[in-house]
Amino acid sequence: MVNNMSNARKIAAQILLNIEKNNSYSNLALNSYFKELDITAQDKAFVTTLVYGVIERKITLDYTLKKFIKTPLKKVQPFTLTNLRIALYQIMFLTKIPESAAVNEAVNIVKSSKESRNAGFVNGVLRSALRSDLYLPNGDDINSLSVKYSCPTEVIDSFINDYGLENTKLLLNESVKPAPLTVRVNTLKTDISSFLENIGVNATEHKPLGAVILEKGIDISANELYKKGQFFVQDSASQTAVTVLDPKPNERMLDMCSAPGGKAFSSAILMENKGELVACDLYPHKTDLIEKSAKRLGLSSIKTKICDATHYNTDLGKFDCVLCDVPCSGLGIIRRKPEIKYKNFKEFENLPQIQYEILNNAKKYLKKGGRLLFSTCTLRKAENEEIVERFLKENPDFSLKYMHTFMPFNDGTDGFFAALLVN
Repeated sequence: MVNNMSNARKIAAQILLNIEKNNSYSNLALNSYFKELDITAQDKAFVTTLVYGVIERKITLDYTLKKFIKTPLKKVQPFTLTNLRIALYQIMFLTKIPESAAVNEAVNIVKSSKESRNAGFVNGVLRSALRSDLYLPNGDDINSLSVKYSCPTEVIDSFINDYGLENTKLLLNESVKPAPLTVRVNTLKTDISSFLENIGVNATEHKPLGAVILEKGIDISANELYKKGQFFVQDSASQTAVTVLDPKPNERMLDMCSAPGGKAFSSAILMENKGELVACDLYPHKTDLIEKSAKRLGLSSIKTKICDATHYNTDLGKFDCVLCDVPCSGLGIIRRKPEIKYKNFKEFENLPQIQYEILNNAKKYLKKGGRLLFSTCTLRKAENEEIVERFLKENPDFSLKYMHTFMPFNDGTDGFFAALLVN
């Protein structure tokens, strides 16, 4: 079994290279590696810290490295550059790791790799960094904020345009903090007090009812209560949005873009597993995941269907309530998936039109007097308020009953948006 820090650092470097090469999500890459490797829980935690930390602080780390490397960073060999970032992250942001250990391990890992001739270069760069004052810019201009919070200028500019400078600084500060591990207790299988007593780690209740924040370090997939279907992971903003939709027992509910299924599971619990909840997604492997989780949770009222949310499906019929959690830029969850903030902003240009098409299609499934919830995990007004405003303007038979943008610094949740529309 792997049980030393050196191997953990090497694994982190391999995962980071894989994420960069394949443009994959950090959580999926980590899970994929952990399934294949026999490593201790301690090493797993260290690898996770390094991978998320380096991605989260990439702009800051590269800004610092450029002070000590004369050639452009893109000309530095990939494995060497990745290990420089890992070592510098430990030096700058991890207080419990000795600086000498961070340097020595980076040098040794590169020395034993195909890029071994760069070991002296790595040693020189990191020793220079140790002898220097690693200060960061502290101004309020976009470039200074970009370096300090490791966030692309386009994202910062978007936040400032929507929320102003002071709120943007609060958002950026939250974006580099650890996200809480929030779960939803399956109150059809247990009660909250029993769950808190038996979960085995420090746990505190949160809003709404059924939300619980767990102490980090729990191996969820190996946890007995998880295996028994007593809880699932879901941020409290997402849970609150479901309570706003308020699905009731014996109603018919449609979840149009359901995967990975958290809102469907919360809804089925509120419905007391009575009635019918149709959970749709475009891809079979995603509906398979929903079915697997629903079975673990004992939620037999959930039925999955492969469906394109932009096209009306006459076979589905009419529903008392419809959940329309649309694909989005994801800029509300960058503290959980930091790689999202580095996406090309041009990728977001077509999203508002797709989102509007899904929302406009959702209304066709609604019974008269029904409830329609539109939600995203982004903070861009172009994907949130502006979509709702356009919909209300073009559909005067609908009225707005609730609209809220969840801010991490105000609500203690992920960045999230929800609007309830009724006809």
